[in-house]
Amino acid sequence: MPEYFVVRGTVEPGDKRGRELGFPTANIALSDQSGSLGDGVWAGWIGRPDGTRLPAAISVGRRPTYYGADGYRLLEAHVLDFSGDLYGETLVVWLGSHLREQEKYDSAEDLITALKKDIAAAAQWTADHPAASLPEAGESALGEVRRVAG
Repeated sequence: MPEYFVVRGTVEPGDKRGRELGFPTANIALSDQSGSLGDGVWAGWIGRPDGTRLPAAISVGRRPTYYGADGYRLLEAHVLDFSGDLYGETLVVWLGSHLREQEKYDSAEDLITALKKDIAAAAQWTADHPAASLPEAGESALGEVRRVAG
């Protein structure tokens, strides 16, 4: 059975850099700032309070292109084919497939190229792993990253 990392958290305003790059994100603060579990770029799903589940490309980490190793550790979910406002919503995020490690890029253009590849890979993975197959998330503290067996 597949294993997932699951995070529950409230979407907070960020620095709007994702939107500036053309990839808006839902930002969730992580309680574990040591980065011991789950850093990287992931394909996965978000669950909204109304039960809707949407595919996403998800970054977990310190955003090294802009903040180096000293950045605040954050989950940023780019919800595929979605436009709208998620601020203030408490989401459940399932991290299903680790696509790559966090990387520092030399330019915004290089980062955008990588993000386009990540989004394509996330779209393929979520198409092959439908939301109906996700394990129950259970309860957890906001911002806590946990492993859940599928």
